[in-house]
Amino acid sequence: MNWITRAERRFGHLAIPNLIRVITGFSALVFILYKLVNPHLIEVLALDPQAVMRGQVWRLVTYIFIPSIGSPIIDWIWAAFYIGYMWWIGDGLENAMGSFRVNVFYLLGMIGVTIAAFYTRSGFAAAMLNSSLLFAFARFYPEEMIYLMGLVPVKVKWLAWISGIFLVLGFLANGWSYRISLLVAFANYFIFFGREIFQDAVHRREVHGRRMRFEAARRPDEEAMHRCATCGRTEIQAPDLEFRVARDGQEYCVEHLPKAPTPPAPPAAQ
Repeated sequence: MNWITRAERRFGHLAIPNLIRVITGFSALVFILYKLVNPHLIEVLALDPQAVMRGQVWRLVTYIFIPSIGSPIIDWIWAAFYIGYMWWIGDGLENAMGSFRVNVFYLLGMIGVTIAAFYTRSGFAAAMLNSSLLFAFARFYPEEMIYLMGLVPVKVKWLAWISGIFLVLGFLANGWSYRISLLVAFANYFIFFGREIFQDAVHRREVHGRRMRFEAARRPDEEAMHRCATCGRTEIQAPDLEFRVARDGQEYCVEHLPKAPTPPAPPAAQ
């Protein structure tokens, strides 16, 4: 990614170190104020395009501080898990990408979510943005283990796959408005990792092709159903080869198939 390298050299000093930790800290503060001071606080902070157009521009930023909230009975436990989870994800990305790239990744995600919100004219939470963080984390630490609610061990790559399945189901079940919004909201992930994903897919296809050719070459010739009586090649060695049975009862590839004898010329008229 030459563009991000050049940008980092020029603007790297502007990056906020441990950005996700900062956001997580504000999320904890928002949750405490929501539970103990003002139960309507989240409504004031949410990303609402209509409210933004009325001048409440702080919503363009404050929605990222709204924590994920579970059922009323276990709100505190769920919030603690969410904050710990986000802290852990942020530290991992910071170590893998560096402060500047995490800042750019998150900023691009915020821009995508904002565009999606204004496109659909509906409120958007930070859930999609947090999902993009999970997918980025899974690219660097696919085998890391996370304990859901401190009990159920799940590898990060499987957590990302499960999240991806729900997003795909949402993509298929909803209309084009939601689909376009989903793609825009994940623009940060595609910008950072799209080229790598494409190259990985091409590489896997090439490896699969080489493996199939290798396995075919290892198979004994006795398994072949066709063999050219002239060159000895089989359909295993040359899958694109065509075979024909000649007049002599032998099987030949098309290249070595004996030509039919030329019929004698009729006798000249007397």
